[in-house]
Amino acid sequence: MTEHEFLAALRTLPLHEGARGLKDDCALIEIGDETLIFNHDSMAEGTHFRPEADLADVAWKLVAINLSDLASKGAKPVGILLGHSLGGNDQRFIEGLREVLTAYNVKLMGGDTVAATGASTYAVTAIGKATCKPVPARNAAKVGHGVFVTGSIGCAMLGFEGHVAHLKAFNRPTPLVEAGQALAPHVGAMMDVSDGLLLDIYRMAGASEVTISLESIAVPVADEARRDECLRWGDDYQLLFTLPQGVELPWPATMIGTVEPRAPIRLFVDGKPVSSTAGLGYEHG
Repeated sequence: MTEHEFLAALRTLPLHEGARGLKDDCALIEIGDETLIFNHDSMAEGTHFRPEADLADVAWKLVAINLSDLASKGAKPVGILLGHSLGGNDQRFIEGLREVLTAYNVKLMGGDTVAATGASTYAVTAIGKATCKPVPARNAAKVGHGVFVTGSIGCAMLGFEGHVAHLKAFNRPTPLVEAGQALAPHVGAMMDVSDGLLLDIYRMAGASEVTISLESIAVPVADEARRDECLRWGDDYQLLFTLPQGVELPWPATMIGTVEPRAPIRLFVDGKPVSSTAGLGYEHG
């Protein structure tokens, strides 16, 4: 199965209402006046990191990408549960884990270890607490909203290729936890950019049942000569969001498009229709 087919099959199962139809990055559980946010992400050797990668970097990135999803919900991180494959440089993994947990004041709550016989896989379930209601979602983009993105797109791609100035962007990304909390009370839809800006915009438009018109030249990119690649590569962990007209930006970001009434085409890039997700970014399967 492809990732899309597998998710479609999962949606035939009994789903908790907090799963949001498996169409969002996180699940929600309301307990009294509080809303807990849950996210789970994995990293597999050979897919998400090279076999020779420093496992301290792997540990950092594993936690960071989970915190990035919490950031897209405006959540304050509470703790993580860890799934760890023994057999690599476990001490380096622990060192990286200590660094990222300390940097973001997040606590380890438990987890599980297994002895890996093949390629190693590591996983984290991150738990956060919403800082505002309603909690931002992918499906809250409304006609007339502006579409914005924080930071610059394509830094991780250059870091993966070995460009010294961008190594950190790929190996140790920065989850925008503070930005997410600042933006959450004001945005329509919000998500992080993980699989490629174009693909993630396409997904936001689909979830919100709108059409998004993107001006690609407006997107800040790390390498102007490779603008198109930057828009498709992914792993940036910037925040992508929509904002109603007249709302002052509470965090630095760039307007890159507009939300328009729903049409047969979900996404227009520089006025040209994009009819499928093929080639827009990274999809498993």
